[in-house]
Formats: sequence, C-alpha cells, structure tokens
Amino acid sequence: MTVLDPHFIQLAIVAPLMTAFFIFIGQRLGDTFCKFTALAGFLIPAAIALYLAYLFDGAARMEGYAFTTDLATGLEKFGITLKLGLNGISLPMFVLAGLVGLAAGLYALTAEADRKASYWILLLIMQGGLMGTFASMDIFFFYFFHELALIPTFIMIGVWGGAGRRSAAMEMTIYLTLGAMLSLIGIIGLYMQSDIASLSMVTLRAFLANTPLSELVQNNLFALLLFGFGILVSLFPFHTWAPRGYAAAPTSTAMLHAGVLKKFGLYGLIQLGAPILPLGAIAWSPWILWLALGNIVIIGFVTIAQRDLKQMVGYSSVMHMGYCFLGIACLSTIGIGGALLLMFAHGLSVALLFLLSTCIQHRTSTCDMMEMGGLCAKAPILSVFFVAAVMANVGLPGFANFWGELSVFVALWDWKPWALFPAALGVVISAIYGLRAVSRIFFGCSSKELISVEKVQPITDMTLAEKTPAFLLLLALFVVGVFPKFITDFVDEGLTTAHYTISKQEMETVEHSAPVEGALSDFFTNP
Repeated sequence: MTVLDPHFIQLAIVAPLMTAFFIFIGQRLGDTFCKFTALAGFLIPAAIALYLAYLFDGAARMEGYAFTTDLATGLEKFGITLKLGLNGISLPMFVLAGLVGLAAGLYALTAEADRKASYWILLLIMQGGLMGTFASMDIFFFYFFHELALIPTFIMIGVWGGAGRRSAAMEMTIYLTLGAMLSLIGIIGLYMQSDIASLSMVTLRAFLANTPLSELVQNNLFALLLFGFGILVSLFPFHTWAPRGYAAAPTSTAMLHAGVLKKFGLYGLIQLGAPILPLGAIAWSPWILWLALGNIVIIGFVTIAQRDLKQMVGYSSVMHMGYCFLGIACLSTIGIGGALLLMFAHGLSVALLFLLSTCIQHRTSTCDMMEMGGLCAKAPILSVFFVAAVMANVGLPGFANFWGELSVFVALWDWKPWALFPAALGVVISAIYGLRAVSRIFFGCSSKELISVEKVQPITDMTLAEKTPAFLLLLALFVVGVFPKFITDFVDEGLTTAHYTISKQEMETVEHSAPVEGALSDFFTNP
C-alpha cells in the first residue's frame, strides 16, 4: 500500500461531484463532452471501491478502519470532523454503491431523455452522496451525505418520472422527510446524552463503552433511530411510498435508490444503533421481529397480487427488506452478518430487475404482465437475464442472495425457532410471483396487445448498451454467490473488531432479552 491510498477514498466522493460541476459549466460543448465526463464520474468511484477492497486486507487499521483521512471543515469546534475511512461493515456498502452507480450511470448515458445533461448532473450528485455516506466516520456527515443523495431523487422522479410521478414524488418526500427527521432527532439526542463534544462513531463507541447510557434513555433513542431509519427502508407498515415511487422513477434513479440509498437505514442500525445503544436494541428486537415478518408475509402476498411489473419489483424490494431486519433483530454475528450480505446482494439484484423491467416495458409498451407473453422467442437474451435475476431474488444457490438468507435463517433458528417458518414462507412467495412473472412475460402465446405493438415496431433483443450494465450486476451476484468470502471476511472483521457497549451482566438484566450465550455474546463483546 502506498502513501497515496487514503486519498483515493476522497476521490471516490469528489469525482462524481466535480464531473457534475464540469457538465454544468460545459453543457454548450455538446452531448459528447457531457457523456464522457459523466462516464468518468461513474467509472472512477467503482474502480476506486474495487481497488480499496483489494487493498483492504493489507491496509493499516485505526480502530478497525482502514484508509482513514481527516479533512478540515471549520466545524471542529462543534465536534464535527469530516473523517473518512472504511471498516468491514462499510466496505461492502461502499463497493455496492460503486457497482450499482456504474451500472445505473451506463444505462442513463444511453437512455432517451429530455435535458439529458441535467439528468446526468443530478445522478452524479446522488452518486457522490452515496459514496460519502458509507465512507463517513462522523455521524453528522453520514447524515449529510445521505441528504445530498436523497434530494436529487425527488427532483428526478418529479421531472423525468413516468405516470403518476408528481404524486409519487410528493408521497416519497413526505415519508422520507419524516423518517429523516425522526432519525435526526435520535442522533441529536444521542449527542446530547453522551456528554462529549464529538459525533465520531469511534469516539462515541469508546466513550459509551465506559459510560453507558441508562436503559430508559437507550430504549427511547433506539426507538427514534429504529422508526426513523425504518421509514427510510420501507419497514412495514411505513412502506407504501416505495412501490409507487420506484414505479414512477426513471430507471437509473430507481436502481440507485432501491439498490443502494435505501440501505442507509439498515446500515445506520448496524453501524450506529445496535453497537452504541445495545440495551435499546435488545428491548426492541421482538418488535423488529414482528414488523419484519409483516414485510415478508403481508407484503409478500401483496406482491403476488400485482399485475404491473414495476409495481411487483417495487413490492418485492419492500418484502426482502424484512429479511435484513430479521438479521438485525437476532443481534448475533451471523444474523447481522447475514443482513449485511443480503443488503449487498439485494442491492445488485433489485437494480438488475428494475433495469430489465424497463427493457421489457420499452419492447412491449406496457408494464401490465397480462398484456405480454411469448417474449422469449423474440428476445432470448433478455429472457435469460430476467430469469437469472428472478432466481437470484428468490435466493437460488449460486447467487449472493442465497448466503444472506441462509445466514439469517440460521441466526433466527438460534433465537426464535418458531419465526423461521413464516420467514421461510417468504421464499415460497418469492418463487410464486417471480416464476409467474417469467411465465406471463416470456412464455405462452403473445397477447393481442403485444401483437398489435409488433405491427408498429418489431420486438428486438437487448442492445449492447442494455447488456453491459445488466452483465456487470449479474456477474457481481454470481461471483459473490460462488465465493461469498469476498464479502464475509470483511463483515466478520467489522463485527468482531467494533467496540460494543454491553456486558453479559447487563444483558441478563434486560427483560425479553435474546440468549446471552452463543452467537449473541460473540457479537456483543465485553467492554
């Protein structure tokens, strides 16, 4: 590792923002200039994320973080420092943001849209915010970069979205603003109660390990973070914004938000909530369990009832967030590790499904699956990609989703064995709506509506511009599915070396707590 390595993490954040600025001031130079500048803005973060993942094993650590660097902001007197770094928990999310951002960017650069340069600028700002979110070691900038990525989402849906875009954008704005405010109140409360002039995650963990907050304070603060972050993740029953928003959103926006930005809340609970407020996490874990099962079972049946392809993918995304919450509720190394692995895998698979759904919509001029049929003979490559994406989403062995779901199931069996059965029902539900979609879209006879569409314009297979981002996402799903240690080694280190703030004696005093021995005591280490 060279002395320049830490600066690459800054470049991953700055590159998309700077290229967005260059496009803004150089729009008169033409589409070619804007396109290649935007391509650099999407390519650089992905390349840096993969490069840092390659260097991570041999990189020096400081409090479990590698590639740490401090940047002056003028806010140091308030305990706010722009400190960047990656640990085993944030690195997979950093890589996910780079890969999905590159795929979304490649698709956006070839998509037909009005005011393309403005669209690329907003997408690049969103990409820069995502990279900063998962690289921040300070809670203030963790939250700031999330908002930086979130604001362009509303604009892109409202301006470039499809049918119902304005009402969908308004609903998303209301829900996500509420979630952001609740989580911000929780963060401010944590800062006030900790009695130290710092918002550093590392400093807070170390301080609260020696001076833990009372059980009542932890319960209240964790509740604010849980419901604030939960709304941002579409935790049941605060989920209705997600399917409508994603169905109306431009494809690249849906890919980035559903694939990456929605993981912000889950990441916040894992990196911030559970280790800093462990008594609150234990007290609320039974409630998380029930709400997560609501995501899986209730939203799963709602997904089965969908006729609209994009609505189905949107509800499917909401449903699978339940598995991630289940892993967090288990409060064990294997449970939270499985949640992180599933967050990474789901980000890739849902981004791929939204991309392919748009490819199907462009060829059939509809999202109504009842008006499709027989597309396999006309677009065989598209059918292969879609079947593979559905299998990954279901959790078929060979894809990354399988290992995440399996880890969550194992952790759930150790904690609440009865909950494994409704959770496993979700796999059956996923197979039903996924295989039914494959059957209705690609097999059987073409519908009358599709035949009339073909008379106007013949249906063709995927173009190179569509196949390239799809192949990138599918390759990542397959590589991690075959070699999960690419992710699990990072996650194991992150969960093992983090400073948790609860002792066995404290766990034994908490009513409704999870088992002290076994995986839970491995996750919550004695201070």
